[in-house]
Amino acid sequence: MNEKCCCFTGHRKIDNDKKEKIRAELKNILTGLIEEVCTCFYAGGALGFDTIAALTVLELKKSYPDIRLILVFPCKSQTKGWNIKEIAIYKYIRLRCDNYVYTSEKYTSGCMHKRNRYLVDNSSICVCYLTGSRGGTVYTVNYARQQGLKVINIADSV
Repeated sequence: MNEKCCCFTGHRKIDNDKKEKIRAELKNILTGLIEEVCTCFYAGGALGFDTIAALTVLELKKSYPDIRLILVFPCKSQTKGWNIKEIAIYKYIRLRCDNYVYTSEKYTSGCMHKRNRYLVDNSSICVCYLTGSRGGTVYTVNYARQQGLKVINIADSV
């Protein structure tokens, strides 16, 4: 666990009318974390909340150039089935991040969980957007709590 690192987890599908509120709240929370302790942010590179979080960190790098964004991809074929706009945003983020890793070469039934555990295992804070009671985000948030991470759920404030 890295005490200066924060990871993100959240839903892939987010209503368009909530995205700006989430981004604004995330920016406020991350600014506070940066000013307190965080210098490193891990994002999973997925659609939805991961993308919002990564873009927000890139925006904050303009004011805080020492922070780092590390993308943790589950496999090299993550964008399979994505549309052209989604892939363009993915490439934009990947080109501007400080580093990226793949937790698996190819897609397997467990590669998403492996990626999610990597995010948590390298962080001390988990910022999430969790509104449901099932799925990968719930698994990751529960794992983060089991590992002793501070969990901040943006869904509680937007």
